Amino acid sequence: MILSAAAAQARGLAIDAIHYCNSGHLGLPLGCAEIGAVLYGDQGLRHYPNMPRWLNRDRFILSAGHGSMFLYSWLHISGYDLPIESVKKFRVLDSETPGHPEFGDTAGVEATTGPLGQGIGNAVGFALSGKRAAAKFNTEEHVIFDHHIIAIHGDGCLQEGVAKESIAFAGHLQLDNLILIYDSNDVTLDAMAEQTQSEDAASYFNSQGWEAVTIDGHNFEAITDALAHAKANDNGKPKVIIAKTEIARGIPEVAGTAGGHGEGGAKFAESARRGLGLPKELFYISPKVREHFKKQLTAAQNIYEKWEATYLAWQQANPKLATELKAGIDQNIPENLLDKIPEFSSETNAATRATGGTVMQSVALEVPQLITGSADLYGSTKNYINGAGDCTAENYTGRNIWFGIREHAMGAVCNGIAYDGIFSASGATFLVFADYLRPAIRLAALAKLAVTYIFTHDSVGVGEDGPTHQPVETVSGLRVIPNLDVIRPSDAEEVAGAYAAALSRRDGPTALIFTRQAVSSNSDLSAAARRVGTLRGAYVAKREKSLLKLIIIATGSELQLAIAAAEKIGDTVRVVSMPCFERFERQSIDYIESILPIDCKARIAVEAGVSNCWGRYVGLAGRTVCIDRFGLSAPGDQAMDALGINTENVAKVARELLP
Repeated sequence: MILSAAAAQARGLAIDAIHYCNSGHLGLPLGCAEIGAVLYGDQGLRHYPNMPRWLNRDRFILSAGHGSMFLYSWLHISGYDLPIESVKKFRVLDSETPGHPEFGDTAGVEATTGPLGQGIGNAVGFALSGKRAAAKFNTEEHVIFDHHIIAIHGDGCLQEGVAKESIAFAGHLQLDNLILIYDSNDVTLDAMAEQTQSEDAASYFNSQGWEAVTIDGHNFEAITDALAHAKANDNGKPKVIIAKTEIARGIPEVAGTAGGHGEGGAKFAESARRGLGLPKELFYISPKVREHFKKQLTAAQNIYEKWEATYLAWQQANPKLATELKAGIDQNIPENLLDKIPEFSSETNAATRATGGTVMQSVALEVPQLITGSADLYGSTKNYINGAGDCTAENYTGRNIWFGIREHAMGAVCNGIAYDGIFSASGATFLVFADYLRPAIRLAALAKLAVTYIFTHDSVGVGEDGPTHQPVETVSGLRVIPNLDVIRPSDAEEVAGAYAAALSRRDGPTALIFTRQAVSSNSDLSAAARRVGTLRGAYVAKREKSLLKLIIIATGSELQLAIAAAEKIGDTVRVVSMPCFERFERQSIDYIESILPIDCKARIAVEAGVSNCWGRYVGLAGRTVCIDRFGLSAPGDQAMDALGINTENVAKVARELLP
């Protein structure tokens, strides 16, 4: 049987690649080989390797990303642009086959996976995006979206909390285009799975609104039938195929044991290859298997071309929808987006979370692909899009997603939406809960996903809720994530600039940090100056009137304190607003020097949070007015005052620094 030969040879590729570099995970690639053969070699997965980003392809996500040689083997065999030379370079520097799949590096890789459970959340995001795309763009005459999302995960993924949050969310939203294949081999890395779990998986999934079926994961007919049933049965329930498999199947010395998870079986490569009926030639794929997959490629081309004809007819019949879809795919943002956001009154005295809500309404009108969600906090985070409807099982076109108290899933789902590349995703919660979705934020930054995170209640200014809800360390904790822009605006016009910055960014995520307490506007500067200054990361908010002797740098609500302190000290002080370190550091050397002249060593940084990120700007000769401790329970202004975040303390430190 050709699929059996393909499965054996895919096992051989995994064994050879992992043995060759003496690193990797053999368990899943060997244990799921029959599943891979059905997915990629028997139309289990609707895809076309020559068009890896085909809009109506089935999306395959390897949530158990440590088993990356499973994916690389099947991508190579099925005809993706992944030559055997790249497979041989598994885990080699700058190769197309890194240790875990990375989005953008390899054709056919839909998501950067590896941290367990994240891929399940990503798959849910893909599925939600697919349901929304179908509801929004399909017409009675033309169906251009009817694909499925298929993800493989193991016990490790399922034990992580992000997976449980995501599974509950998917069941509630009835994402019946989602199919999980549970590689249920009863083994985790350290031991047999019974050491750490006793859950009835089928009962668990059924309780969450899913349809579960258990099969022999090595039986081609059972796999084929289960996939066909899952695809055909649009019953309002996501599907899980619990595939009972043997980890590291094909290496008798470690098969079915925890020792088969990693590269431990690679030392038995020679005998394993003999047992699989493979020749001595390494990285071997037989001519018959090659020929079978060429036929599969031709069949896939026919399916694609039939869809393409439908798509072209749909485009001609629905030009407005086609333009909107293209704008989403191309991530088109109006170049004059800032001009489309009405200016605020110079008398505005409001929390930046509130002005953020106002700005959200303006940008939502200009960016129809923007969708937003909140972790049961819309009333506080203020990011609900008015008049845009709620995303529900009855209305996937709604632009407001109710995630419930599931921050970790929210992050992973937003990433999945961003990977899919049709809609622009944003999600909101209190800043103190940012660490609940930090792994997803980190992956978004790594994968260069244009996700917007909206974090409110940003400092001890939160007040009476006390130190448990006062995130003194969290802004700095986010700033250390590479490729994440963290923007903490000081007033309404900076909020407008922050949103424009986030939505126009295409190569990474942005975190918007908003206050609970009211902040006044810096009306001495024009709205345009504050907005453009925010886009550049920092700008002069109050310029010295005589020889410059001191610079006070501030961000967020503390800018108003810095300006008030400068007015007390005199004409030799400059105040710099620095809403975003990362954007500022991408500016030219000349611009940076114009804001922070290198010959002015007397500098103070003011922020109601920890000081450890400010050293690069104040230097050894500078000082910080920050909070290097946890907060306290009191009204916000009293908490700020007690912790030295006030005009008098800033002025006192400034006088100590002045020559």
